[in-house]
Amino acid sequence: MIEIKPLSHCDASITLPGSKSYTHRALVLAALANGDSLLINPLRSEDTEYTIQGLKEFGVPIVWERDSLCVCGGGGKFRGGNVELFVGNSGTSMRFLTALAALREGQTRVDGNERMRKRPISDQLTGLEALGVRACSPEGEGCPPVMVESNGLDGGTAAIKADKSSQFLSALLMVAPYARRDVCIKIDGHLASKPYVDMTLHVMQTFGVKVERKGYHSFYVRTGQRYAPQEYRVEADATNASYFFSAAAITRGKVRVENFGSTRFQGDAGFLTVLETMGCKVVTGDGWAEVHGRELHGIKIDMNEMPDLVPTLAVTAAFARGKTVIENIGHLRFKESDRIETVARELSRAGIRIEEGRDWLKVEGGEVHGAEIETYNDHRLAMSFAVAGLAVPGVKIKGERCVDKSFPDFWEVFQRLY
Repeated sequence: MIEIKPLSHCDASITLPGSKSYTHRALVLAALANGDSLLINPLRSEDTEYTIQGLKEFGVPIVWERDSLCVCGGGGKFRGGNVELFVGNSGTSMRFLTALAALREGQTRVDGNERMRKRPISDQLTGLEALGVRACSPEGEGCPPVMVESNGLDGGTAAIKADKSSQFLSALLMVAPYARRDVCIKIDGHLASKPYVDMTLHVMQTFGVKVERKGYHSFYVRTGQRYAPQEYRVEADATNASYFFSAAAITRGKVRVENFGSTRFQGDAGFLTVLETMGCKVVTGDGWAEVHGRELHGIKIDMNEMPDLVPTLAVTAAFARGKTVIENIGHLRFKESDRIETVARELSRAGIRIEEGRDWLKVEGGEVHGAEIETYNDHRLAMSFAVAGLAVPGVKIKGERCVDKSFPDFWEVFQRLY
């Protein structure tokens, strides 16, 4: 457990590690390319290491060279045979490696920890089945572990639901060029977290593959396209920037993030606009962004496209005047924890009136007091509630090392606020 020391004055400048989302995608595409790629400034974390280890099990040589990764891609060919992978609670690793397994010859079993075994993946398995791969949840719950038996991806048309996670779509799109036939993926109903799909398409295009699309309803990938090896620089993580921008907001201080220049495909960069709406002053320059905290007021907002920032926003809203209503976030119930329930419980523990519904939270700003915060092994809760401790004494974070999942250096970078 770690106790957060309140700040008397906040005026800081920080630099962030690479984006977790971009690192995962670049790893997958570099592994599919034919030749050596160099990934510069990738995130080294628990989650990305699970993806790296999975790719190594598939026969992809990957080597860390200081702050870069050298990935020797095999042109869409992977080592055959039976393989068992473990991905902890990394949902991205689970979904991306499950899709890559469709290009192997043999059987692949992908499993995770207890929480991962409660996170749905059946909609992605339905898509793989439609594209000619045997993919199932052996325990019949539509959750991991998953079993994939394949002799390559046939292709064709698949209709999938992606209201619980956009990663189901991203995973299928990234492997689609290596199918025997063209691939068309149609979205049945609502697509969650659309900016992450834009990110996937952006990285695919950078590595040389084009996707034809009709809005967010259908996506067409012509077979025979191939990813080209790249020297690829991973941009800073906009999600992780949110904690430091929130720190400025609730302390009425100033925080600048230095390497925040090229985040237009990261939907979470939109948190700056959210803070501006709540009353903060936001200043941006060439390669940086800065938040000046002022009196905060509650807002009503749809956060479907920025789901990972809901804990950060909810904690920020606890220090605002009036009510903040956060809507259209039902897919948060399938994250590392049920983030609607856990955020509500821990804010209540800190003295805040909060209501939850099936897909919404309502936060009544008020007098936050110190509390021992249970993190449920959820990195986003640990980092969000740490920010609250900058403004009130007595905030203690239990299981603080859960940040290793996405931001192992968080506590060291957090110290720079002092």
